Amino acid sequence: MENIRPIKTEADYDWAIAEITRYFDDEPAVGSPEADRFDVLAALIEAYEAKHYPIEETDPVDAIVAHMEMANLDRAALVRLLGSASRASEILTRKRALTMDMAFKINREWHIPAEVLIHPYHLANDGKETAAG
Repeated sequence: MENIRPIKTEADYDWAIAEITRYFDDEPAVGSPEADRFDVLAALIEAYEAKHYPIEETDPVDAIVAHMEMANLDRAALVRLLGSASRASEILTRKRALTMDMAFKINREWHIPAEVLIHPYHLANDGKETAAG
């Protein structure tokens, strides 16, 4: 077992992943030196991934569309949820921003995380982008 070192390169990253993976099958006892080593490796890996592999924030409209596809829901399902065909269409075409009430309904009924639904996004506005939210 090598000493822990900073993760500066992909080779260092691969090493850290290999080191931490060993703990998945043989979980260390809480409070043990191995558990501390696991925690330090996890923190180093998380920091390296955040810097080199950032995850973009999910766009609310993209999240709704993805959920509809995964759950095999059609546009009519969104119409029923929001109560208006024109409102559902305007949301999906980015001509109208989600209101808090809409976000609440979508969160409650479809279980899309509220933090995704309230994230600011751009509306289509005659070729100009306008922030929503």
